[in-house]
Amino acid sequence: MMTTFIFSVVLLAVLGILIGILLGVAGKFFAVETDERVVQVRDCLPGNNCGGCGYPGCDGLAEAIVAGDAEVNGCPVGGATVAANIGAILGVEAGEAVRQVAYVKCAGTCDIASNKYNYVGEMDCRRAVMVPGRGDKACAHGCLGLGSCVEACQFGALSIQDGIAVVNKELCVACGKCVATCPNGVISLIPYESSYAVQCNSKDKGKEVMGVCKAGCIGCSLCVKQCEFDAVKVENNIAVIDAEKCQGCGKCAEKCPKKIIRAVS
Repeated sequence: MMTTFIFSVVLLAVLGILIGILLGVAGKFFAVETDERVVQVRDCLPGNNCGGCGYPGCDGLAEAIVAGDAEVNGCPVGGATVAANIGAILGVEAGEAVRQVAYVKCAGTCDIASNKYNYVGEMDCRRAVMVPGRGDKACAHGCLGLGSCVEACQFGALSIQDGIAVVNKELCVACGKCVATCPNGVISLIPYESSYAVQCNSKDKGKEVMGVCKAGCIGCSLCVKQCEFDAVKVENNIAVIDAEKCQGCGKCAEKCPKKIIRAVS
């Protein structure tokens, strides 16, 4: 019995050694070479895996940057600092990264926007647009105020106040999750340094807008005539401000009869 026991132990030891050798050889034979730069770039990225860059997480973005398929400043969360660090690793210029922030293009608070009916119960924006009438608000283009964007934001930058979404500029990292989540396309990304923006999303004509909201853009073009820098245009019945041309004079906001062009705070 003792001889059998010793033989079994020796046999298991030999098999263990052989398996270890085979695994080591297989590991080297089937190993996939990893570009060290991908690891270095990945270490620079913040690790939020928010998808705001358009790639499946930070790993995907790191691989795309090294492959040349994405810009070194492709991470909206990391900003200029991360872009500069990645540029140093790859030996390229990071380029100028313009900080952006989410902006809610709706001023339809509870006392301003009309309702078609009173809904009682739990529902988010994405489900609301699938029921008849697309939610209780009379304006089909405005903020539904049910918080899908709040749930999507990993950074606590959004909240619902008085029936509409509100962005905390200092907490927003412009990952774009709220933009992608909003079923009415009410949220967009604008430059952080923007002075003024149009807080309306309706493409309806003026009479229809006034019938459902006290603060909607009526496309009157008075703002266009007032701007000396060709920064304001009316497209599809709504005023649009070109942030690159805007000088922040505020004349368009002063002239707007609906006071829907507002300072970005």
